[in-house]
Amino acid sequence: MNGDDERESRGIQSIEVGGRLLKALAHHGRPMPLKDLAREADMTPAKAHPYLVSFGKLGLIEQRPDTGHYGLGALALQLGLISLQQVDPIRLASAELPALALAVGQTVGIATWGNRGPTFVRLEEGPTAVHVNMRHGTVVSVRGTASGRLFAAFRPREQVLAVLRAEAGKAVKLEPGFEAELAEVRAMRFSSIVDGTVRGITAIAAPVFDGFGEMVLALTAIGPGATLPPGRDSAAAEALIACAAGLSRRLGARG
Repeated sequence: MNGDDERESRGIQSIEVGGRLLKALAHHGRPMPLKDLAREADMTPAKAHPYLVSFGKLGLIEQRPDTGHYGLGALALQLGLISLQQVDPIRLASAELPALALAVGQTVGIATWGNRGPTFVRLEEGPTAVHVNMRHGTVVSVRGTASGRLFAAFRPREQVLAVLRAEAGKAVKLEPGFEAELAEVRAMRFSSIVDGTVRGITAIAAPVFDGFGEMVLALTAIGPGATLPPGRDSAAAEALIACAAGLSRRLGARG
């Protein structure tokens, strides 16, 4: 390692130690008493307090006057909002697609919610050839695709019904059976469909959330049913879910 590398890798230990307090507050998402906050940051209250005073002067942390609990301050909020404005979910996800296609072994894509419903904005072919009429800008069915059902489970109900009305050309409602399927999708945070739009083709999808808890993207894998199992416990599904979870964390999602 040369001198430049050493200077780049060397940090300030006291900042890293104090940063554990900020991480603890971000993890719990609520104001905490000094004793609990210090314990979560693996330090004594006496050691934690000077950090909290300095962070308070910067606006990163504030102490509630009524309870004495410590929470994130105005500067932390401003930094978070600026970060969210600068992050493009599609750009972040697009950078992951080549490696994801290799890990899953299938064609993978990114779908977002557009004016006409679930819309694919990026596709990356995998090592396994799949013949489907899919390209950038393709709008897919809410009911008949894995990504469509994922959005139906997490998007506001009126948005979903509006797209379904446009698909059917008449007023529609969500039948009890479909409601039950969507409830399962929400619980599993995963959707799959066999023989959906093309016979012999399986699709699986996992959601990406932003810092406001809104589903912004669906990561989808598409492949022959013989090589792409529909279950959540397959290696392909695990790779897809892990990628979606990682993107969600980078977009500020908690949990």
